Amino acid sequence: MRRTVQRRTAIAFIALMALLVPTLPAAAAPFADTVIDLVGATSAEGIAAGTGTTFYAGDLELGDIYQGDIRTGMTELLIDAPDGRMAVGMKFDAGTNLLFVAGGAAGNAYVYNTATLEPIAEITLTTLPGSFINDVTLTPRGAWFTNSKYPELYFVPFDGLDDPDAIVTLSLTDPGLVLEDPATQFGFNGIASAKGGNVLLVAHSQNQAIYTVAPDTGASALVEGVSVPNVDGILVRGQQLWAVQNFSNQISRIDLAKNFSSGVVEDVIINEEAFQIPTTAALFGNTLAVVNAKFDEPTATIFEVVLVPARL
Repeated sequence: MRRTVQRRTAIAFIALMALLVPTLPAAAAPFADTVIDLVGATSAEGIAAGTGTTFYAGDLELGDIYQGDIRTGMTELLIDAPDGRMAVGMKFDAGTNLLFVAGGAAGNAYVYNTATLEPIAEITLTTLPGSFINDVTLTPRGAWFTNSKYPELYFVPFDGLDDPDAIVTLSLTDPGLVLEDPATQFGFNGIASAKGGNVLLVAHSQNQAIYTVAPDTGASALVEGVSVPNVDGILVRGQQLWAVQNFSNQISRIDLAKNFSSGVVEDVIINEEAFQIPTTAALFGNTLAVVNAKFDEPTATIFEVVLVPARL
């Protein structure tokens, strides 16, 4: 049974529409922040931009997928996942209506059709003990996933979702990426692609850093000049990178060099009233939709998506 709810924090309709209308310049007037409840969710972590103003968000511990609209503030339970699944980072492919979900501690990835609500694939990415599949990014050819416990990335081609032999494991050799205590530390976390998938950018939580990775060779390099403590999910558009810093309760907007070798933090986005351990974000024009994971509140019963200006 689907559950529907209106946004909890009312805002002026004109201000919100001014933000969302795509013909407006990126410097359009700022708007009042909005909080949208994920009613029924028992936890939260990942979010993905869908078509138009639609977003998808996951229940971290149950694996359920919620659908919402940042314009109307409506949300509903879209996919009641089978028992035992998790939903961490996620990305949506508008061409196929497929939602790719990182499966966390199971070492798996999941693919759902958001139009038919059918489960498309359950993919075993790794059997390494203690693995945690954390996030995903899409390229023209397929999906890349991160493992927060090992310096590995996994590629799943779109035309090989049901073929275990099609999965590519990319092991990175930089010793600085290896965790000293994988049981308590997180390494690779958020991931984004640039230049048509020819460059991957990966957040490393323990190192408080962003790295570039060549998808064909696995060669990695530190993005110089950028320190991002508690970095979690990341987004890239052109030369702009947004790094969500969970326990820092902020998002850093970083201007990347053309070759992605360095970056400068141009802005820090903070919402002292609404942010409560934000983990991932989705970009809608000049709006960021950010998930509150509330890792600091084990008894939390309400989880939200917070809308803030991306400050382009």
